[in-house]
Amino acid sequence: MTMIAAFDVDAQKTFTPLCPDELPVPGGDGIVDELNANAALARYRIGSRDAHPGNARWIADDPEDVLTPVEGANIDVRWPRHAMMGTRGFELLDGLPHPVTGYDYMVSKGLDVDCHPYGACYHDLGDTRTTGVIEFLRSKGVTTVIVGGLALDYCVAKTVLQLRAADFDVVLNQAACRGIASDTVDKALTDMRAAGARIAANSREAASLLG
Repeated sequence: MTMIAAFDVDAQKTFTPLCPDELPVPGGDGIVDELNANAALARYRIGSRDAHPGNARWIADDPEDVLTPVEGANIDVRWPRHAMMGTRGFELLDGLPHPVTGYDYMVSKGLDVDCHPYGACYHDLGDTRTTGVIEFLRSKGVTTVIVGGLALDYCVAKTVLQLRAADFDVVLNQAACRGIASDTVDKALTDMRAAGARIAANSREAASLLG
């Protein structure tokens, strides 16, 4: 029997035009219906959220510093201030469940000043310090994960690759994602396909792939 989980990756206001001074992904606030449709196909609903401190070492308060390298084992480049705990950007998108009581498992990542992970399965960039979500999925007998969230070309893609490396069958619902740039989206889709993930245009197509 196929046991399915739906994974909402970083579906937060910080990655949408609702927070234009953070890391807005075009159309990022338009994925809720498709994320909920994913969940309707699944037995379990899991999620992740960036949860950053205000003094994180990777913060680029000067726009010219964005994407410049920063030293550290678990940080790579500087990003605009985003998903600061207690701010509007930290919140999940309206229409999604409560982050604690509405999900079967919720990952909070990037809590430390010297860590900025992308994927939701590990706290470190080397994929060695688990967030526990892989263990949760295995404990529930989950074999297939349907994924959506923000942004497709960064945290979503990395999470998909981590799940595939852990031997889960993964279906990405493109309509439940938005990406930052077309070239990085194309590369992410190529990488995910190469890793064995299946790509669906929307939740209806995902349902057919799930059988």
